[in-house]
Amino acid sequence: MSPDVARLTIPTASDVLAAQARLRNYLDVTPTHYAERFNTWLKLENLQRTGSYKVRGALNALLAARERGDRRHVITASAGNHAQGMAWAAYRLGIPAITVMPKTAPQTKVAGVAHWGATVRLHGDTYDEAKAFAAELAEQNGFRLLSAFDDPDVIAGQGTVGLEIATAMNPDVVLVPIGGGGLASGVALALKSQGVRIIGAQVEGVDAMARALKGDRSLRDPAATLADGVRVKEPGYLTARVLHELLDDVVIVREAELRETLVRLALEEHLIAEGAGALALAAGKRIAGKRKCAVISGGNLDAGVLAALLQDVRPRPPRKPRKRTQERLTPPAARTSSPAAGQTVAPLRTTPVRKTRIESHEEVLA
Repeated sequence: MSPDVARLTIPTASDVLAAQARLRNYLDVTPTHYAERFNTWLKLENLQRTGSYKVRGALNALLAARERGDRRHVITASAGNHAQGMAWAAYRLGIPAITVMPKTAPQTKVAGVAHWGATVRLHGDTYDEAKAFAAELAEQNGFRLLSAFDDPDVIAGQGTVGLEIATAMNPDVVLVPIGGGGLASGVALALKSQGVRIIGAQVEGVDAMARALKGDRSLRDPAATLADGVRVKEPGYLTARVLHELLDDVVIVREAELRETLVRLALEEHLIAEGAGALALAAGKRIAGKRKCAVISGGNLDAGVLAALLQDVRPRPPRKPRKRTQERLTPPAARTSSPAAGQTVAPLRTTPVRKTRIESHEEVLA
């Protein structure tokens, strides 16, 4: 474990509430949509600023650092979405920012970073190679190195997704994609004490966090996947500590399932999601729940990739819907604006939670 990460304090639910107070002046609440054909609620973070939830953690980290008097230039490594969120947040706050991205990053994400004025450095073919280069630059120049997920302020910012879900509806299961674990950790901190089951989703061959939670932190090159946003070789240490306590399960999704789900989202729900953005929904069909909510974490998909998917993937027709005399779930009104000043969500309980149970690949795919 990195000495810098070892010194970090694990964030709490109170940190998530503090992040919500910081962000409400900058970011709108994203919609919650009921996808009837999937029998799942969707938290539409693909409609967030810069096209993903990542701007929440980046902006909260910069605002919290400013409160502490830290005015250093900030540098980060990202496959794309965190870099865009950092660039937008730095632009809004007038802070110089440098982003290191792998050469394989989608062009739409590279262009998004440059649009907001951040310096872009392309290095390596994977996120982990870009991260190592960013750490080297930070040490040489005295920059502040901000992790895309292994940082308490970033985790707390991502957790505001969970608070907004709780305000819009009363879920019993929330499904979250996992790469480094920042989003899943934040959502778990926000919702687990309220009795909500938190289910993580990873892609087959890109399951570093699932293995880490079983005690296997060996480094393996992740498989090629449409979900480039979660293609992480080494998951977070801080996030793993949070998820070990709060995560209920991890579902491993096959690549074909992910591709089909992304196309179904486009054709049936008229929503554009990137690979990682559709991952939680792809895992949802294996999880039972009366009020399931999947986080659509991002929508920054290259047009060429979407065109190829629409041409190549032919989703199976959905099952004939059952007749209902009344709706099984009354759709709550989605909140479209931030809570008024002074208004808070329901207080978080502090009841203990059970330890994590991570299913084996054979159990998940059965």
